[in-house]
Amino acid sequence: MKKIKKTRQHPSPSNAPSCDWKAPQSLELRVKSSESIKNKNRILRHKENFKWSGVKTEKYKKQDGGWSAISRNILVGNHGETAKFNLRYFEIEPGGYSSLERHKHEHVVVCIRGKGKIRMGKKSYDLNYLDTAYVAPDTAHQLINPYDEPFGFFCIVNAKRDKPKRVIK
Repeated sequence: MKKIKKTRQHPSPSNAPSCDWKAPQSLELRVKSSESIKNKNRILRHKENFKWSGVKTEKYKKQDGGWSAISRNILVGNHGETAKFNLRYFEIEPGGYSSLERHKHEHVVVCIRGKGKIRMGKKSYDLNYLDTAYVAPDTAHQLINPYDEPFGFFCIVNAKRDKPKRVIK
């Protein structure tokens, strides 16, 4: 008769009593390293006029040229988070526009204030409240506000991304 050798198994959700499962040591180390980055839960309270507590309004880009009357607020991605994405709020004043650019990363734009236009490739589209645009990698694109009220939108991008390249018309 063959002896069956018992080996110690790490408990898993399928073989541990409810609520008693413990992560293998390697997973516990990952959790501890995330905590050391000061990745904390937080709420950004919306204030009047599309501002958020604890978030400063910044210049659209460090370099001037190719854009006008646009500002940015980084809501997620600049405060020690380990998220693989950034959430930013951009606002374009009447007559303003973003740079015409392309890059290898994709992004999503959600209109939340006023209305505006987005150029993707050779076509231009209207964006109204809660309209959502997906910009595929390597697509020349630009956001424009030809209207008399501010145009504000959330922009979701990968946290790790390539630098945009300006497109000359």
